[in-house]
Amino acid sequence: MVQQYQSPVRVYKHPFEMVMAAYEKRFPTCEMIPVFVGCDILSDVESEDKATHVVERRCKLNVDAPRLLKRMVGFDYIYFVQKNALNRKERSLKISAHNESFSSRVLVNETCQYTVHPDNPNWTCFEQTASMEIKSFFGFESTVEKIAMKQYTANIKKGKEIIEYYLNELQTNGVKYIPTWAEENPHLVASQSSSNSTVSTASNTLMEDLTEVFGNMNVFLLTDSHMPINYFGTSTDKLEEDYIEHILGVLQPIEESKLIQLRKWLADTHNGKIPRDDHILRFLRSRDFHFEKAKEFLCQSLSWRKQHQVDRILSNWKAPETLEKYYIGGWHHYGTDHRPIYVLRLGQMDTKGLLKSVGEEQILRHVIYIMEQGLQKCRESSVLRNKPMSSWTCLLDLEGLNMRHLWRPGVQALLRIIEVIEANYPETMARLLIVRSPRVFPVLWTLISPFIDEKTSSKFMMYTGTDYLECGGLVDYIPTEFIPDFLGGVSKCDIPEGGPVPKSLYKTEWEKGDGVALWEDTIYKSANVLKGAPHEVLVEVPERDCVITWDFDSVKGDVTFTLFHSTHPLGKNNVTNSSQVIAKHMTLGKDYTIMEAGIVCREGESVQGSHIARKPGSYVLQWKYHGGQPQSSTVQDVLYQVTHNPKSKVIYYHELLPSENFRGSMTSLESCQSAFSALSHVTTSS
Repeated sequence: MVQQYQSPVRVYKHPFEMVMAAYEKRFPTCEMIPVFVGCDILSDVESEDKATHVVERRCKLNVDAPRLLKRMVGFDYIYFVQKNALNRKERSLKISAHNESFSSRVLVNETCQYTVHPDNPNWTCFEQTASMEIKSFFGFESTVEKIAMKQYTANIKKGKEIIEYYLNELQTNGVKYIPTWAEENPHLVASQSSSNSTVSTASNTLMEDLTEVFGNMNVFLLTDSHMPINYFGTSTDKLEEDYIEHILGVLQPIEESKLIQLRKWLADTHNGKIPRDDHILRFLRSRDFHFEKAKEFLCQSLSWRKQHQVDRILSNWKAPETLEKYYIGGWHHYGTDHRPIYVLRLGQMDTKGLLKSVGEEQILRHVIYIMEQGLQKCRESSVLRNKPMSSWTCLLDLEGLNMRHLWRPGVQALLRIIEVIEANYPETMARLLIVRSPRVFPVLWTLISPFIDEKTSSKFMMYTGTDYLECGGLVDYIPTEFIPDFLGGVSKCDIPEGGPVPKSLYKTEWEKGDGVALWEDTIYKSANVLKGAPHEVLVEVPERDCVITWDFDSVKGDVTFTLFHSTHPLGKNNVTNSSQVIAKHMTLGKDYTIMEAGIVCREGESVQGSHIARKPGSYVLQWKYHGGQPQSSTVQDVLYQVTHNPKSKVIYYHELLPSENFRGSMTSLESCQSAFSALSHVTTSS
């Protein structure tokens, strides 16, 4: 069992030297940390100029564990070895610690560092990482893990509080400023500056000579600008603690760690293109911050969004007139907690008429459009109220619900919509307020409840009769002035009146496009990659210097991607209903060659690339099954692998850019479709 922890960046709005003075007050003991009994110094080495100071301590901890466990295992205290490497010149402190007790059974490693804030030299940053591996512990592995995580989490919470306490104590005692090492040793700084000045002068003289020699040849000499790195604005694996609290909400230390780990994994596997932090957080919450489960869940959804271009729906799609007129739903003000409210009068809606007139796909698309609107309204409300907001309230009126709503195609369409929403919009509904439910509702609930997540169904609140207008009803969540008029309130609800859909608008099954993919114009295609039967795509390049670009995701399982070239025409080798272009009788190195060596794309990863075709001919994009079980394997998956041919699944898009459109710059390549569009927004934390 291995547990890992990665902290957000904690910022102290105090100079580094003041923070170090506060940190030193924790030794040899600290009353604010009862578990820390004391410590012995093993080594203490300081440089002559006092620029560096390295101290190694043996720390004694009284772990809060059951007395019975301590007796059975035979210990009273746990010992750790801590090494502090202070560099006053560079204004940094690096801390490393590992356990000495039970080191053959349990491995605990921790690293921390205090550094100067990159944007403000009078602020100090703190970061912390840790890992724990329990190999064996007398049969108490699970108990020890829980105790260790509980103790560690408590110490993390206490850490900032202790530093702030000692900083206040220093200021109360009159210590409000401590000189830096450079201020205390101006003669050393001056000598170093003189040395650097000499090097700089020599460098400048050399540059002037080179410029004089090559100036008429229009040669541009590139030099290192030595600009500071603003890693808070560009790095994708670091978040400030204050940013998390004010933008995403208060999280437990372990929850913060899982968010940072998942962001880093996404950045590493998706070329730096990651969704918004609040989007990632919703998927983590839906899986109780279980890293592997949330990762798999999120990757499936990102591939779905990418394949169906969901990020463009708000700007590129408009609902058919029939839906605008007969779909009885719309946004209606904000609740008492400032969450957006969506009103849906399902009981008054002619679901059968809508299905027969516009089809299931258009209704599903309209629902997704509404969900994207909800995400946008939550972001707007967060900015307006200066408070994290990631979910909304849905008011569902079921008056008029009857057996016609239980029409089998209608129920099937509803189940499909629920499936899509559950898979791609977790933790977006704060609560569902159900009013005026008729007697037929229990029948509908019996049909749909198995498809609704338990956490989601726990947010359903049902009101019968007219008690929803009393205390404990809608007024607890919706201000009185915003309760819709059709429910006995005073607020006019700006949603369509609906009514029966005229049969003249009904279309044939073919015209409705039943069974057609969600987005008929999607640029991405999907393919199953079987073991021993790769999926290949032929690209004919008419002239040299054309550019082949590709963008693909491995939705399930791992694949190996390779680009081949052949001077022989390959189109005639393609067999009907086969995804293979390269015939079995062809020989590698003779009939075709490798242009881009095979790269492995793991499940959930995204790959984008391009190749400049230096010669015309037939090029083949190949995705090949890469052994091993998919990461999302369950017991059912394993049984399936035994009885069926193993396979992976990819979604892909490729494009051939003519040579005249490519001038040696990346501009043409950047015109290709990006991975996530609006969701590919790297949130800055400063």
